[in-house]
Amino acid sequence: MLKQRIITALILLPIALGGFFLLEGSGFALFIGLVVSLGAWEWARLAGFGAQSFRVGYAAVVALMLFVMYILPGLAPWVLGASVLWWAVATYLVLTYPQSSGHWASAACKLVIGFLILLPAWQGLVQIKQYPLGNWLIMAVMVLVWGADIGAYFSGRAFGKRKLAPQVSPGKSWEGVYGGLALSLAITVLVGFVRDWTVAQLFKGLIGAAVIVFVSVVGDLTESMFKRQSGIKDSSNLLPGHGGVLDRIDSLTAAIPLFAVMLWMAAP
Repeated sequence: MLKQRIITALILLPIALGGFFLLEGSGFALFIGLVVSLGAWEWARLAGFGAQSFRVGYAAVVALMLFVMYILPGLAPWVLGASVLWWAVATYLVLTYPQSSGHWASAACKLVIGFLILLPAWQGLVQIKQYPLGNWLIMAVMVLVWGADIGAYFSGRAFGKRKLAPQVSPGKSWEGVYGGLALSLAITVLVGFVRDWTVAQLFKGLIGAAVIVFVSVVGDLTESMFKRQSGIKDSSNLLPGHGGVLDRIDSLTAAIPLFAVMLWMAAP
C-alpha cells in the first residue's frame, strides 16, 4: 500500500503542479473542471447510485453547470455565497450526526449537496487564479490545509484523547485539530515574517488561517459522514493507494471557496 501511495503521488504531483502553474484562462478552468467532474462521478456513488450510466450522467450535468458558470461569471458571487451557507449547515449536520441524517438521507438531497460541494470549489479556484499572485494564493491555501493535516496526524497520534466527532470519524480528536491549527498558524507567521507584514496584516492572516483550518476539518468530516452513511470506505479506486479524487480534495472543497470569499472581502 505504501509503495502504491508513493508511486501514485509521484505521478500526480507534477501533473497537479503543471495544471496549477502552467495553465491559464480556459485551459486552467478545463483542468480543474475535469477534476471536479471526476469528483461528481464519485459523489453519485455516495448518493446511492451505483449504475455507471447514472454516475456518468451526473458528472456530465456537473460539467455542463461548470461551463455555464464559466460563460456567466456574474454567477460567481451567488455560487460562493451558497458555499458559505452550505458549510455552515454542514458543520451542524456533522456535529449532530447520526440524528441529522434524517434531513439529507434522500438521494435527491444528496445529489443537490454534491452541487453545493463541487461547484463552489471550481468557482473558488477560478476566482483565486485571477489575482495577480493567483498561483501563489492557490498554493497558500493548499499549504495551510496540508499543514493542518500533517499537524493533526502527528498531534493526534501523540496526544489524541478527546474524540472530535466519534460517530463520523472515530480516529479524529480535538488534540489533532489543535495540532493542525498550531502548525498552520506557525506557517502563517513564517510567511508574514518573510513578507514583512505589519502587525495588523499578521493578525488578519492568522484569523484567516484559523478559519481555513476549521472549515477544512468540516470538509473532511462531511465526506466521512456521507461515506459512513453509505457504507463506503473510499470514494473510488481511481488513485491506487489513495482512494478516490474526493478522498484527496475533501478538505479543499470547503477551504477553497471560503478562501476566495475572504480574499474578496479583504480587497480594497
